[in-house]
Amino acid sequence: MGEQPIFSARAHVFQIDPATKRNWLPASKHAVTVSFFYDASRSVYRIISVGGTKAIINSTITPNMTFTKTSQKFGQWADSRANTVYGLGFSTEQQLQQFAEQFKEVKEAARLAREKSQERFELANPALNIAAPQELSEERHSPPLLTVNGPGEEKLFRSKSAEVELTAEKERVKKMLSEGSMCEINLEAELFTLQDSNAKLVAALQEANSSVEQWKKQLAEYEEETDRLRDQVADLEAQLGHPAAGQTGREELSRSLEELEALLSAKDQEIHNLQSKKTDVGELEKEREAAMQRLQDLERRNSELEDRVQSAEKTLASSRDEREQAEVEVRRVIEVLDVKICDLKDLRQSLAKLVDK
Repeated sequence: MGEQPIFSARAHVFQIDPATKRNWLPASKHAVTVSFFYDASRSVYRIISVGGTKAIINSTITPNMTFTKTSQKFGQWADSRANTVYGLGFSTEQQLQQFAEQFKEVKEAARLAREKSQERFELANPALNIAAPQELSEERHSPPLLTVNGPGEEKLFRSKSAEVELTAEKERVKKMLSEGSMCEINLEAELFTLQDSNAKLVAALQEANSSVEQWKKQLAEYEEETDRLRDQVADLEAQLGHPAAGQTGREELSRSLEELEALLSAKDQEIHNLQSKKTDVGELEKEREAAMQRLQDLERRNSELEDRVQSAEKTLASSRDEREQAEVEVRRVIEVLDVKICDLKDLRQSLAKLVDK
């Protein structure tokens, strides 16, 4: 089985500028997942982070590495194999502390794993112990004497070339144990990222499914309220038709007033004509009194008509106010209805997207 993730955190990744060795260069545009991986078959610990299809961190943990917290939310470590320094910026101080503690634990585990690996390698290759301590007896631990230039010219040859070869082989084996295929690392990191994304999608889907029934109930309530508002609008529109009767009554009163004014003018003209024709003062006086009586009657009727006109105007003004209030209420209801319709459209779109998913 390949490497398995043992710890993950989200952070912004940086690398030291190779030119200046002082400035930080961002390795990712946004926060990415940074994970500790452990390969049990090779006893190797790594820090891996993948941005898109590219591994932006591939650092093998060694006992010599040290993770340093340079601020409350930033830490760094040097990787001599990659010939760079990695920096991580976390969103909280707690995340930085957790990563630092995990780094310390992995570093200690890497040290123990290296010691065990060296012990197993030395047991499997006894020739690594050819260098005997000088304080032990030469008779028991010295390697055989080799004749190089002829008889009598004996030299104690401790096989320096063999030590060099064994050391080189040991380093090669360590390198093989500590370095893996980049393709395998990318696949393992991508698999971990996909598993994490899949878990989040499953949780979101479950939450969405649990909310479907609630959304349906809310949709039914919106539809019921929409029908009620439509009925209310229809009632208000029906009520707006009544003030027309007030307008008709005013027109009739205006016509009646005009007719009375015309009749009064005609009577005045008649009085004037009579006054011009009559020569008898008595008769003229009687006619004048009668005309004055008729004039008073006409004035009384005119006053009554004016009262009726004023009452009609008040009724008309009241009707106009009621109509304006009704129009305001209609506009308010229409606005509420428009908002509800927009909410219904948004809810239907959300349901459509959920069904598509």
